[in-house]
Amino acid sequence: MCMVIFAPLFAIFAFSTCGGYSGGLRLSVDCVNKTDSDLSIDIAFAYPFRLHQVTFEVPTCEGKEREKLALTGDSSSSAEFFVTVAVFAFLYSLAATVVYIFFQNKYRENNRGPLIDFIVTVVFSFLWLVGSSAWAKGLSDVKVATDPKEVLLLMSACKQPSNKCMAVHSPVMSSLNTSVVFGFLNFILWAGNIWFVFKETGWHSSGQRYLPDPMEKHSSSYNQGRYNQDSYGSGGGYSQQESLGPASDEFGQQSSGPASFSNPI
Repeated sequence: MCMVIFAPLFAIFAFSTCGGYSGGLRLSVDCVNKTDSDLSIDIAFAYPFRLHQVTFEVPTCEGKEREKLALTGDSSSSAEFFVTVAVFAFLYSLAATVVYIFFQNKYRENNRGPLIDFIVTVVFSFLWLVGSSAWAKGLSDVKVATDPKEVLLLMSACKQPSNKCMAVHSPVMSSLNTSVVFGFLNFILWAGNIWFVFKETGWHSSGQRYLPDPMEKHSSSYNQGRYNQDSYGSGGGYSQQESLGPASDEFGQQSSGPASFSNPI
């Protein structure tokens, strides 16, 4: 039940916080010649974070000439893989919820449904682990590439001590951090559900079928011992009665016979 409730929600939070991100930073270059200065250089970037395609123009502080620069790095592969896993996990969770509620008999027919569910759950657990780890590394690269201090190092004007270069504001990465957290939460949720799905398969039931029951074994041993004791008791009593029978008869014959005395005279 927890899987049905939380899996779609966690998947939505994962791909929405990553796939819907757009941010930016603002820099300022204060040249010695104030007319060449640019105090508001906006650099915007968004999902899928192909930062090498993000270009911007900055002053060179050498007249009106400006130079065109681009950010460094490309984290699109890890970001797109992460979002793809989240979207497909969301769709499968919705489909599984419908099957659990409305097609329970079809789900358990021929044990095919639980087996498919088990295999898919294992696969998605692995994909969530790989996707979250890759995106965590990709996010780290995005943070480095969009760090205002790193971007200022790309500008030729900022290499001259007479010019003043500074960051007006840095990009906000809180939603991207949230996406990584929900990615690993999804991995924990799917991996924890493997055992519960496995219990629904025929593999678990067949394994339980051949496990010896300790209580049954103990009861069988107890009954066997009791049977042997009863057999011994009945056999011993019968033998004792047989052994006593002839003695009693002999004793009866001796006591029932008349006593004879011979007179020697």
